[in-house]
Order: sequence, then structure tokens, then C-alpha cells
Amino acid sequence: MKITVLTLFPEMFAPLEGSIIGRAQGSGKLQIEIVNIRDYADNKHFKCDDYPFGGGAGMVMMPQPIGAAINAVDPEHLARRIYLSPKGETFKQDKVFALLDYGHIVLLCGHYEGVDQRVIDLYIDEEISIGDYVLTGGELPAMVVCDAVARYVDGVISTQSLVDETFGENGLEYPQYTRPAVYEGVAVPEVLLSGNHAEIDRWRRAQSERLTKEKRPDLLKGD
Repeated sequence: MKITVLTLFPEMFAPLEGSIIGRAQGSGKLQIEIVNIRDYADNKHFKCDDYPFGGGAGMVMMPQPIGAAINAVDPEHLARRIYLSPKGETFKQDKVFALLDYGHIVLLCGHYEGVDQRVIDLYIDEEISIGDYVLTGGELPAMVVCDAVARYVDGVISTQSLVDETFGENGLEYPQYTRPAVYEGVAVPEVLLSGNHAEIDRWRRAQSERLTKEKRPDLLKGD
């Protein structure tokens, strides 16, 4: 799986070099390519933004550097090209699975007041939002997409961990406990110490259903 990120601020993606995602890249299971859009600007100052036509606050990212960058990393349009935008479809678990079907995805990070609409019209396949709020740029959403998708790339995380987790079956994960068996006077539920795996499975299913009803009943309704 290859993920290419187009950004004005490549230094923001250092966290993807650590932990599980970093190890996955080191082992060759995953490739995350961070591309600086400024490298493709055709002006001597590497300028990538300008004032919006029609007036208004802020700056807009210019189409030329972005178009050139996209053509360089995906010249035959074989990848799924995604613009991280508050106008996009809300990013949910089913979208994670859908993106896994592409061997290569390109993530465009907007900044300032966004990108020239012609970039979206000419180069972008879909827009994705990570929530109903506005951020300073698309870098954090791109990292969220990278992390969420990377976890399901074959060999990155154990299969059992993926099966049992939150949203795996449209429900929330059951509570987890580890040593010590008693902490600050609160004990681990006895069933988890029993060694009876059938009872443990029943307890976990019941806890998952309870938490989903309490915290996210919308998941049970299929919303």
C-alpha cells in the first residue's frame, strides 16, 4: 500500500515515522511518501498561494503547483486522489475499508482558505472530512487517514486485534484491563480472571452492546 501526501508543510508529518506506522514503513509493508507542493511551483520564490478573485479574507492555494505535483506523483491517474476538506464526506470506518482497495492513494492537504476550485474539478476524485469543524489545514486530517488506513494493511497489526476493536462490527469495544488485578481498590471483573473463554466472550459481547447503547446508540440504528 502506498500513500502519497501533498502538503506545504512536510515537517508536520514526522509523527508518522514512529510507533506502529513507522515500523510498517521500515519493514516494507507500507510506503508513505510526503511531497512538498512548493517544489513544483514554477516561480522563483516558490509561491503557492495568492489573493482570491472577487475579494475576501485570506489566501487561496494556486492551481499550478498542485496540478504539477499531482501529475508528477500520479501521471497516469492510477491512484485514488483525495482532497481533505470540511466540505467532504465524513470519514468513517467503511471508508477506511474502501480506500484499502486502492493500491495507491494521494492525499491533498489544503491550507489557508483552501485550494483553487479548478484543482478539485480537474484532479480530485473525492473529498473527505474528518468531522464537522474547521482546522488550519489538511495536514492533521491526512495523518488521521494515513493512520486509519495503515492499520488494516496486511501484516501491520495482528488480525485478532482488528477483529475485536471498536467499530469492527458497528459497535464499541468492550472494556480492557491489565495488571494489577486490583488498583486503587477497584478490581478487575472476576470473569476475566476465570480462564473460562466462553464466559469471557459472552461478557465482552454484553459489555460491547451495553456501551454502544449508552454512548453511541446511532450505531445500532445504522445511522
